[in-house]
Amino acid sequence: MGSISSPSPVLLILAAFSRHGAALDWARAQAEAAWGPVALESARFRFDATDYYEASMGAEISKVFYAFERLIDPGDIVAIKLRANEIEAEFAADVPDGPPRPVNLDPGYVTEGKLVLVSTKDFAHRVYLGGGIYAEVTLQYAHGRWVAGRQTFPDYA
Repeated sequence: MGSISSPSPVLLILAAFSRHGAALDWARAQAEAAWGPVALESARFRFDATDYYEASMGAEISKVFYAFERLIDPGDIVAIKLRANEIEAEFAADVPDGPPRPVNLDPGYVTEGKLVLVSTKDFAHRVYLGGGIYAEVTLQYAHGRWVAGRQTFPDYA
């Protein structure tokens, strides 16, 4: 029988996307209020790898990635995703004439060997964590490089 041990802390990341720059600014402020200071922010880039979100978010979406200073317990990722969903709903309520989902927040975490994303959607490659949240290993670090899986979204690959 294996010994049970506590997991090592992991790096919390958040992908935020919207067609409105002000929504991304607001999302960052809300994320920092919830999870602490951002240590690293990517450049904003056009998210055009799929049109999946166009019906709920509109066209010409921009995306940005945030990495947070404070490491987290990976077991906290369910509560983090649930809070991210609440933040999305708060913004949508403040923009009643906008698209149904004016901002999208997708948290995950990075370890030395993998990048994990969480979702409310179940697919064959995802594992249920609880609270309506599923996880997937989106990237693996092997032999000195990041390797995408078959289901990895193009903007992560």
